[in-house]
Amino acid sequence: MELLVTVDKKYLPPLQVMLTSLYINNPGEDLEIYLIHSGLREEEMEPLKRQCDGMGYKLFLIKIEEEYFEDAPVTKQYPREMYYRLLAPCFLPDRLTRILYLDPDILVINSLRSLWETDLEGKLFAAAAHTGKTNLANNINQVRLGTDNKYYNSGVLLMNLEQGRKEIRPDEIFAYSREHARELLLPDQDILNAVFGSRTRELDDFLWNYDARNYSTYLLRSGGICDMDWVMSHTGILHFCGRSKPWQSGYIHRFGILYKHYIQLNRRMCQRFESGPR
Repeated sequence: MELLVTVDKKYLPPLQVMLTSLYINNPGEDLEIYLIHSGLREEEMEPLKRQCDGMGYKLFLIKIEEEYFEDAPVTKQYPREMYYRLLAPCFLPDRLTRILYLDPDILVINSLRSLWETDLEGKLFAAAAHTGKTNLANNINQVRLGTDNKYYNSGVLLMNLEQGRKEIRPDEIFAYSREHARELLLPDQDILNAVFGSRTRELDDFLWNYDARNYSTYLLRSGGICDMDWVMSHTGILHFCGRSKPWQSGYIHRFGILYKHYIQLNRRMCQRFESGPR
């Protein structure tokens, strides 16, 4: 299984928590981790390197030089990092045929094997839409972007790299970003939906991109079936969407205490790896 992540310095600690949750709940999986970045220093990545080594995961660091984005619209609102996941087929080794992208603000609480083996049916991506209690948000985004597909969340993406190398063109993405700058609210996610929405297979968000803010909404949508016991037994990925994060003080949502538990597990595990071999 190959995993893609893209982070800056401030998201390295959450990335380590995510990897700890992945390791605990996917025992026996051989993983290769591909980290695309532009400004991380060697010393900043040392804890991550020790952790991956201790877990038996292979870590590959891919640094993207600024020159690659000379023709791209890059501003404070639209940093070049926003393009990394969409352009992953351009950066990753040709030997890879698919990869699973995960945001760092995620907990993996069950096996990802069935997600990894999902048939992409020739599509470029597989992703989940967060519909809420109604389809209102989807409808608004469809009108805003001029699309007819659901509005997919870009925090979990299963990518068809073989097909992506044929179809994804950086100049097309840069041109869309330049021409529609005023319309883009969540730039990389908007571009995914506007340019590639029709080439995306829908995933079940209950299983593979559960918005951790919206327990009551999921419970209502499922007719009471998807309660806490169901989530803990079936959901693969909890995604802590939004500006408020569970590692920050004052986080109010239901799964915050679970995240803090994994922070503690990650701390213990990393201390063990620092003290010597497994």
